Amino acid sequence: MDIKLLSGALGAEVNGINLKDSSDKNFKKINDLLLEHKVIFFRNQNITTEEHKALARKFGPLENHVYVKGRENHPEIVRIIKDPNEKNQWGENWHSDVSYNEKPTKAVILKSLKIPPVGGDTVFSNMELAWETLDKNIKEKINDKKAVHSSLGAAFFVKDYKAMEGNGNINEYSNTHPIVRTHPETDKKILYVNWTYTKQIIGLDKLESDELLKKIFEHQARLDLTCRFKWTENAVAIWDNRSVLHYAIADFFPGRGLGYERVMDRIAIEGDRPH
Repeated sequence: MDIKLLSGALGAEVNGINLKDSSDKNFKKINDLLLEHKVIFFRNQNITTEEHKALARKFGPLENHVYVKGRENHPEIVRIIKDPNEKNQWGENWHSDVSYNEKPTKAVILKSLKIPPVGGDTVFSNMELAWETLDKNIKEKINDKKAVHSSLGAAFFVKDYKAMEGNGNINEYSNTHPIVRTHPETDKKILYVNWTYTKQIIGLDKLESDELLKKIFEHQARLDLTCRFKWTENAVAIWDNRSVLHYAIADFFPGRGLGYERVMDRIAIEGDRPH
């Protein structure tokens, strides 16, 4: 097994592991790497739909997205398609997947099917490190507070996006979570807010909450907290959705003369209630 770090903050590209193998022994290697590096990447993994699901099930029950319709006969898999004529793509802002759920996603396994020849990288940011490096005064203000997460922030994700039909109304989903959560497997502290879905800190007026969240969001996007992955076809990314934020860069659109299609299959694993 060969492991190449993508940055000093998080992320590793792993060679020598076959994702077709969903044995307990192989899964332990994968999960240990995930807990250590927060997001791990594998290239040249020609896994089938059933093998994709089998791997995901090792992490826990599969999650059906609350408002995104899954593939026909495979409701657990969301096929994310950016049309060549679209400027925007799903996920192009800092976020933690479905943080507005009562029990947000534990982990995501994303497989590339078709990628543009240029652009379309994904960036990840380490929220354990974000908490460790956060200004002391801000830490004191938020340590015991909670914040509201709302799917209303996802409206721009679903505009004109044909694959988003079918599972419900995005306006219905809102929950309150601790701003600082504890990782259930490592006991590490995590800065658990994000630019897309976190709307207000409980106990603060809107103006004070907005100002404080703005400072936190800017901190979360610091480059020294991030890593960046260049996709190739049949690559697989697995990320700990509890510990990281991610951002899908939409820099391949018709206005730049880069109107390419991008197709990904996403499986998410059910998480627990943050505490």
